[in-house]
Amino acid sequence: MDDRAVVARQLKRQPRAFRRVVARCPYGLPAVTEQAPYDVSGEPFPTTYYLTCSYLVAALARLEAAGGVERWSEAAAEDETLAASLASATDDQRRIRHELAGQAGEPDDGASLDLGIGGASAPEHLKCLHAHAAFALARPGYLLGERILSEVQPPWPTDECCSEALLRQR
Repeated sequence: MDDRAVVARQLKRQPRAFRRVVARCPYGLPAVTEQAPYDVSGEPFPTTYYLTCSYLVAALARLEAAGGVERWSEAAAEDETLAASLASATDDQRRIRHELAGQAGEPDDGASLDLGIGGASAPEHLKCLHAHAAFALARPGYLLGERILSEVQPPWPTDECCSEALLRQR
């Protein structure tokens, strides 16, 4: 089964702007995909790195439900090192999106290319922990995302890949 088909099973739908897998779980299956800045219909897709591993998606949803977005936004505002990490990653996000979009004219005149991680219009206010975790997995060295990921314990399923069962389904 190819990566796109595995990702579709992980998401329980076809990925909208799939380009490629950029990070894999320790079991070798897709964990993070790189998305095009615009989907096939031309609609902006502001999440460059998209988390597909269902184990991590569920773990980060629990963190968000427990107030994680607000807590990590405050941490990034109060800690100069985390703030610098977020600013640098936001700059990288914008540069990457512009590179992926190329010179093509886009329906929003490129406005969405300058959004922050996860499509945040105000990057200092985190929008989605999933997007920051995906960015950290895709681009190691993003300290804020790595710290968010460190709250997931264990970081990966210990007995088997959470996607293995998806591959056995017909």
